Amino acid sequence: MSAARTGTGQRVVVVGGGIAGLAAAHRLLDRGARVTVLEAGARLGGKLVADRIEGVRVDLGAESMLARRPEAVGLAREVGLADRLQPPATSTAAIWTRGALRPMPKGHVMGVPGTADALAGVLSDEGLARIAREADLPPTEVGDDVAVGEYVAARLGREVVDRLVEPLLGGVYAGDAYRLSMRSAVPQLFRAARAHPSLTEAVRAVQGQTAAAAQSGPVFLGLEGGIGTLPLAVAASVTARGGDILTGRAATGLRRDAEGGWRVTAGDLVLPADAVVVAVPAPAAADLLAAECPGAAAELRAVEYASMALVTLAYRRVDVSLPQGSGFLVPPVDGRTIKASTFSAQKWAWSAQEDPELFVLRTSVGRYGETEVLGRDDADLVEVSRHDLREATGLTAAPVAGLVTRWTDGLPQYPVGHHARVARIREHVAGLPGLAVCGAQYDGVGIPACVASAYAAADQLAGDPRGVQRLTADPVQSLHGGAGE
Repeated sequence: MSAARTGTGQRVVVVGGGIAGLAAAHRLLDRGARVTVLEAGARLGGKLVADRIEGVRVDLGAESMLARRPEAVGLAREVGLADRLQPPATSTAAIWTRGALRPMPKGHVMGVPGTADALAGVLSDEGLARIAREADLPPTEVGDDVAVGEYVAARLGREVVDRLVEPLLGGVYAGDAYRLSMRSAVPQLFRAARAHPSLTEAVRAVQGQTAAAAQSGPVFLGLEGGIGTLPLAVAASVTARGGDILTGRAATGLRRDAEGGWRVTAGDLVLPADAVVVAVPAPAAADLLAAECPGAAAELRAVEYASMALVTLAYRRVDVSLPQGSGFLVPPVDGRTIKASTFSAQKWAWSAQEDPELFVLRTSVGRYGETEVLGRDDADLVEVSRHDLREATGLTAAPVAGLVTRWTDGLPQYPVGHHARVARIREHVAGLPGLAVCGAQYDGVGIPACVASAYAAADQLAGDPRGVQRLTADPVQSLHGGAGE
């Protein structure tokens, strides 16, 4: 598409008012476009939402963002949130495994260790010995892609995957490590594994690169009042600069017009546009693209999602005595119901200051393929969370309030071959001038990845495909931001 298409005065419709759609709108306004955002729901922000429990502000979705990528933190600063950026008050966390809370190991890349010593205390002696023997194995061909769990288990043993890789990746994707793509989910490790004969050597190479980069400051940042305030601030900036945001308006049709532009239908509203950004989850994107881009629609229909629930609990502070740190992760192999817990009042200084007499924490429940537990009613999810918290920490007090937030089909899955599917989708879309796509189902599920995807889509419409090309070849790694992320 020519650069003039989204230049000054050009009309662009962004379908989707999550963080990706709002970030795309923000970028397009920078380029002088006239922007309208359509959001099907009553609120903006997608999976980023801030609310209150007993008067204390809480996040009911993601609670932190990777600070060592520039996109999300930069966007927060651009929309006036610089003074509200805060690192976690504590960087220590635990893992609840083999019947005890154990310190979260250091010296690993998403649970994959560089040495056996890195996982001492979490793995059995047999599991540690298995890691130590990895250097004696012949090299394993990684190929064009490979499942993280399968590859790591073959090199280091299943215990590494089951006790550490699985809960860390599960915290990001609510997925199955034995199905998740190494190329898409852990791209740094994938590249290193292709270049080194042993996996532990590859991990040490990644660690060396990280050390050489000498990045300072926190790895993750939150926002006072919750990450859910970010999309609201972006939306306010969009409208302040002349963009239109329409909520309760689901886009139901997308067609080319006779002049080479587009017409977007939303109920009785028909919007003409020079360009369109589709920034909605894969099923909705597939429906919207079916008529004009059937190849992309077919690929999008194949994207699978995992569902999960967050259980937020408020206690009287005098009733709570918990271990130090931000919370803990739970390996599925241990057979517990919750997969993590975040001690919000310990992790975020602003949370502790909201009401000194209350202590807020949350648990997360649900992984890919787990339908039974998510079928329980809210009261049952609160009770199973309290049961597991009691078993893990000894917390017996009754909460003064509980809030269950369900994210049905909330997290796209990145199975082996995901990168190739994304490339095919974008190849189909590229055949239609004035059309771009972005969101969590493409280049990473974290906030920086969604913002990067949005910026690349906006730049593509302005005639600069480099961002899309970079992301398609090298997605943004979505790290775990601590227990309960």
